Amino acid sequence: MAFAAILGSCAVGPDFRLPAPPGVGGYTGERFALHTTSTDTPGGQAQHFAPGRDLPQDWWTLFRSPALNALIAQALHNNPTLQSAQATLRASKEAVAAQEGKYLPLVTANFNPTRNQTSAALAPIPSSNALLYNLYTAQVQVSYTFDVWGLNRRTVESVQALADTQRFQVEAAYLTLTSNVVLAAINDAALRGQMDAVNEEIAINTRMLGILRQQFDSGYASRNDLALQEAALAQVKATLPPLRKALQQNRDLIAALTGTYSSQAPPEIFRLDRLRLPTVLPVSVPSQLIEQRPDVRAAEEQLHSASALIGVATANMLPNFTINANGGYMNTALAGLLAPQNLFWTLSGNATQTLFDGGILFHQLKQAKDTYQAAAWTYRGTVIGAVQNVADSLRAIQNDADALRAARDFERAAKISLDLAQQQMQTGNASVLVLLTAQQTYLQSVTAVVQARAARLSDTAALFAALGGGWWNRTVPPEQRILDVSSGHAGAPAERNDAAQGVPAH
Repeated sequence: MAFAAILGSCAVGPDFRLPAPPGVGGYTGERFALHTTSTDTPGGQAQHFAPGRDLPQDWWTLFRSPALNALIAQALHNNPTLQSAQATLRASKEAVAAQEGKYLPLVTANFNPTRNQTSAALAPIPSSNALLYNLYTAQVQVSYTFDVWGLNRRTVESVQALADTQRFQVEAAYLTLTSNVVLAAINDAALRGQMDAVNEEIAINTRMLGILRQQFDSGYASRNDLALQEAALAQVKATLPPLRKALQQNRDLIAALTGTYSSQAPPEIFRLDRLRLPTVLPVSVPSQLIEQRPDVRAAEEQLHSASALIGVATANMLPNFTINANGGYMNTALAGLLAPQNLFWTLSGNATQTLFDGGILFHQLKQAKDTYQAAAWTYRGTVIGAVQNVADSLRAIQNDADALRAARDFERAAKISLDLAQQQMQTGNASVLVLLTAQQTYLQSVTAVVQARAARLSDTAALFAALGGGWWNRTVPPEQRILDVSSGHAGAPAERNDAAQGVPAH
């Protein structure tokens, strides 16, 4: 026992060390401009990048939309995926507590009454020499395995790392949910903007069709010109149902994200003019990014767990020391069971060393080491992907601003061309083909402006998500609720909403 206590401070296997941060100071190879271009249209203001500035936890409030804030609040309260992730986290914490219980002895109590008859050919078992007798046994058994090589400590370390992995997966689910709600709201506004453009074009074509009918009745326009304008109006109207379908499906998506059925879709309606483009964009350096991205932190904890399992596999190859104690009372009569003369006890020790197992333990150790290598490469790939996400978002934001400027110039020129074509058509100085071309061009230009404005908003939200979403600034953990499976309704918050929900920093 003294020898085991001395060795109890040892734990075989490697001690986990944090991976080195990325050896780069920026996200792009070329010099990156700290601001975008601007243009004279709503949502066309310049955006400025602020390296090193922290991201707020409620980053979606930067869009300054009360409707969006209300929608995200409902999603955080009702979304099944987020609540499922939190329930899994609670289960992971319980698994850690269960494994930590193996640090203490196992104590069991037993009471065993029996009715027995002994063969007359054998010596009678009871001291009364009775062949038929009752036997009552009450005992307590204690078993304790010394954690000499740190087998249980490494196991607890691995299980704790898996619980921390789930902790970061909760943050990833939180970030994914809020990002998806923001993108769905922006898409809702973009589709409505495109439908407004189509309805405007339908109104223009309808007015021109009325003018051509008057000219046709007066003999100033041919039937072919009238038919072309009718076809143009029908063609524009044909673009409306696909947009309406996409909008309806997007509304169904919003309902699902907020944890409701499609028939219970939230009442919030979004317009591009009601979503403000954030003009100051925080940008973390890559060394900060790996501490802020939930997926990177989850991959890091997976690596930590794999490292601890090497120690587990190593400890399994070494001797195992166990002490057992068993004591209690045994008597043929229940009334005098606890008398001193009925006391019995046993104390034993056990040392076990595997001598031959066909290479099972050896190959399990090699498996653990290879699993660690796989986790290490997965971690590296996750870091590279995280840096790529930020770089892609930065490039997208820069190019979105240029695209909006070009689309705005296109819209301005197309509107002038359309106005001139309409004037000339009314005076009979232009053909219907010129008018149709001008109408189609103008519709394309308006749609391009709507899409460019939506792209700036979407890619800004994508940047906030790529940077981690600001979860490290949250002081209150996400709400936890318990689902009544029999009724299908979510009830009161979970009983336990403790500090274990918080995510530890490095």
